[in-house]
Amino acid sequence: MTFGFAPSSAASLSTSAASAHRVLEPAEWAAAGIPLLRNPREVVSGLHARHHPKPTTAVVAVLDPDERLRASASFIRRPSSADGWMFRNAVLAQLRRVIPHDLRRRTPVRTAVLLYCREGDARWTEEDGAWMWGLRDACTLHGLRCGAYITLTRDGWQVLGEGRGGRRPSADSPPEPLGTAESLPPAPRTGGAASDVLRRAAAR
Repeated sequence: MTFGFAPSSAASLSTSAASAHRVLEPAEWAAAGIPLLRNPREVVSGLHARHHPKPTTAVVAVLDPDERLRASASFIRRPSSADGWMFRNAVLAQLRRVIPHDLRRRTPVRTAVLLYCREGDARWTEEDGAWMWGLRDACTLHGLRCGAYITLTRDGWQVLGEGRGGRRPSADSPPEPLGTAESLPPAPRTGGAASDVLRRAAAR
């Protein structure tokens, strides 16, 4: 459930103690040292062209050090409360399907990013905080660097915590030709059963 813009007062922490630890607020996210995307619009356009996300669709993608796409998968968020633990399990399940883990490396080389298409505007919500928590934890468990969290709404796209965004693509815009994102090669097609938390809509 989305609660809108989170107030900065202590009232924003009125949820249970467990849930509070499964949501990252913008200040915590910014302090985590998330690596910046060199060309976020190119990444967003490439994922949008491949997965055609609509509201409640999440897209997780793995990028190599040169920001080339190595794997991605899209899936639908089922109606439920925003819970970072549930989102973590869903993201991790998708990562395990599309790419081997890097847990044997001393330092993560590949980076996972998450694009979430939702209703509302680009302002941070509790749901976004739960996705941030889930992405960060899933990356740790899969041996990846935690990368950008991007929202896609009818107003456009926004890299939360960075202040970078654009009007296109948006939740309503048609996909751009894949040729406009030359640095992103076609993502591998995958299969497998859906997570018990989220139903996978597509995997490419």
